[in-house]
Amino acid sequence: MDVALARKSKKRKQPQNELIRGSEESTANGDPDNEESQPEWKKVRLSTKLFVHNCEISHDQLRELLKLAALGKQHKSTEQGVPNLGLWCHLSHPNHLNSVAVIILQGVSQMHFYKFYLQFKHLRKAFKHRFRLPAPSANFLADIIGEQPNGNKEEERFLSTPSTMQVSSSSLYNPQAIKDLKNDPIIQKYGYEKVGLVRCLLTKEEMKKFDFPLQGLANCKNFVSTECIGPVSNSSPLFGLDCEMCLTPNGNELTRVSLVDAEGHCVMDELVKPDNRILNYLTRFSGITRKILKPVTTKLRDVQAKLKKLLPPDAVLVGHSLNSDLQALQMIHPNVIDTSLLFVRDLGRRFKLKFLAKAVLGKEIQCPDKVGHDSTEDAIATLELAQYFIKHGPRKIAEMKLDIAVNSHQSLVNPKQRNTLPLGSGGPHKEARPSIDAAWQKNASISECLDVTDQKLLFLSQKADGSTLMSSRFCRSIVCASDEEVLEQAQAEVPLSSFSVIQFSQWPHPLPPSLTIEMHKKMKVKWAEMSTVYVGPFGENFCLKPLKKLFANFGPVHSLEVILETNEPYLCIQYGVLEAAQLAIETLNGACIQGSQIKVQRPVQELTLDCDTIVSSLETDPENECTIYVNGMKESYTEEDMAQKFRLLPSLETIFLPLDPQSKKHKKYCFLKFRSSECAQNALKILQGPTNLNWKLVCRRALTSSHLHEWICHSCPDSKSPQASDISLALKEMSPSVNKGEELKIAMSRLDERVEKLHGRLPPRTLCIVLLPGSIHGSSPGLGLISINDDDVKSATPEVL
Repeated sequence: MDVALARKSKKRKQPQNELIRGSEESTANGDPDNEESQPEWKKVRLSTKLFVHNCEISHDQLRELLKLAALGKQHKSTEQGVPNLGLWCHLSHPNHLNSVAVIILQGVSQMHFYKFYLQFKHLRKAFKHRFRLPAPSANFLADIIGEQPNGNKEEERFLSTPSTMQVSSSSLYNPQAIKDLKNDPIIQKYGYEKVGLVRCLLTKEEMKKFDFPLQGLANCKNFVSTECIGPVSNSSPLFGLDCEMCLTPNGNELTRVSLVDAEGHCVMDELVKPDNRILNYLTRFSGITRKILKPVTTKLRDVQAKLKKLLPPDAVLVGHSLNSDLQALQMIHPNVIDTSLLFVRDLGRRFKLKFLAKAVLGKEIQCPDKVGHDSTEDAIATLELAQYFIKHGPRKIAEMKLDIAVNSHQSLVNPKQRNTLPLGSGGPHKEARPSIDAAWQKNASISECLDVTDQKLLFLSQKADGSTLMSSRFCRSIVCASDEEVLEQAQAEVPLSSFSVIQFSQWPHPLPPSLTIEMHKKMKVKWAEMSTVYVGPFGENFCLKPLKKLFANFGPVHSLEVILETNEPYLCIQYGVLEAAQLAIETLNGACIQGSQIKVQRPVQELTLDCDTIVSSLETDPENECTIYVNGMKESYTEEDMAQKFRLLPSLETIFLPLDPQSKKHKKYCFLKFRSSECAQNALKILQGPTNLNWKLVCRRALTSSHLHEWICHSCPDSKSPQASDISLALKEMSPSVNKGEELKIAMSRLDERVEKLHGRLPPRTLCIVLLPGSIHGSSPGLGLISINDDDVKSATPEVL
């Protein structure tokens, strides 16, 4: 269907509130454009899919969620599908949020949370969603909040100033403030001389790093290859590609694709109807409306086939954040140039396409008087940017100094006039506030997003750890003398603030690395012992082979040894998962095996004295009460086999399949997550029933959430089970200060109490995120906990995407 004719058929500009109505579509009539069918207030809900690869959420992904919440709670024009949350979570109706509170427990890691699990009474019960964070850098606060907007205002300067500025840059900048060209990231990568087309291509490692579809990746199994496998040279044809997407239950799906050749001629411009129900047309960004898309019959497979015919074997695709376009197309192409990476700046910062088009090409695109972006216009712009780079070389781009224009000017301006900048001969102009579009860019800070909505970030800390925030005019900082004062100030100030960051310190001084390493070793030993059982006594003529098979039914066995030092033989079995050990105890303790009544019990050691209490608490943990552990699958079963079998279980949301790190095959056990605890209990009855889905399965309530399971598998020894002598030796080698350990336990309890008091003071519909940053020493990962402080929302069970 011709896109231009479709656009002419529109008689009025789409209202901005269409952006949020699409996601609140009435299931009764399926009409997202009918405002009368929408209730006045929508529940804010967080839907998570935390069983992601390695169970780890990056700092960037977390920051994108916070940016969504920062804009969503005030701006009705905010589109919840815009930020790239990596499909790890979805925040429904963010415009109904009242506030956001981020609580940072400085110096605490995931290891601390589970070592002092019983002390964190409130955290483990009140926060139903958890995710692992990577080990922190030297400035965790900057990783989460983002860099300050000191270097981001150049976009508004270029967009509001004639393009001739880039030619006469030497007269506008203070030479002392300009970095030497050799430090420019473009020069460091490409050198000073001009480069050919081939040099601008992304390597396979870069494509993997930036989430391009590649052959062999698990999430690209059903993707179609363009089959452009011909050798590429500097004379190979360039094609500009751009796509527009809508939001469906499966995430972003294709609604329009445009392809232009090296001369800028449009060779393909197609509207596409998604296979899934549209939740939001993203009209403000895509320009697509329900009316435009209604008569379209073209499907994804049609445009895939057309693209394969149009592209020659040595075609090179050019785009801006091209990985998103290829993901939407579900196509794999080996030779690509990404202009967002071609013009990349310090610390991986990327410019928006609109800014680059104006600053480099002198072209206006994505004009505010248009509804949505024109994908053909964007495709031409990306193509011309790549051609400009190849023609003029990296030195020309580096000399433009795109990322230090405003910083250089600010050093020449009176501090009292920071809000005005002399822009060439045009005289002083008021510095423009970033648009909502600019706030969505990947590296925008939380402060920038708040500034869009005339808000300030409230920061409370015991000490000036957040110096970068405190120097910002977008932040109101309160430095306190102690954690008690931080809590007192937070209880008064946070309920009045729309976005707050509260930082507690669990220890007056940083813990020595030796103590952190010591606790990590103890945790390894403790989890290994908790997953170990002693079985016996057996008769002298017992048969070992059937016993191995019997105990392997409960889960992966890391080691099995016969203990002959006792009067009668015993077995020491170390399992790979805590659930397997617990099942063995519950199922076979007191049973008669090979003519002997046996006991199945854990070793009684110093580190396992509170094991029963911990297991009982883990079983009722909100992270585990909706999850079932299942063992008994065969390695030959595919993911499709398991999905097909388990689909019969009502309200099943996620299947977590742990992979063997060596063979990359899934193990013989899995975790099934359900919508609620009741659904999990019903599924457990079905699995334990007479039919058992025709599989020989053993199952029980889960004891380890996904992030903890991954940590245990990578931390605990997987060869020999630690014996009592080994434990004693290990404990002697670790000579902890008993007083230090007790003080730390008390400190963790106090932290939990402070979070509880502050959590109770938060207003309704507050997104509360508690962050345990982790430890740089030993690269201990962090932990994040999320809740939405609203009774109505708490009663609603979260949906997994």
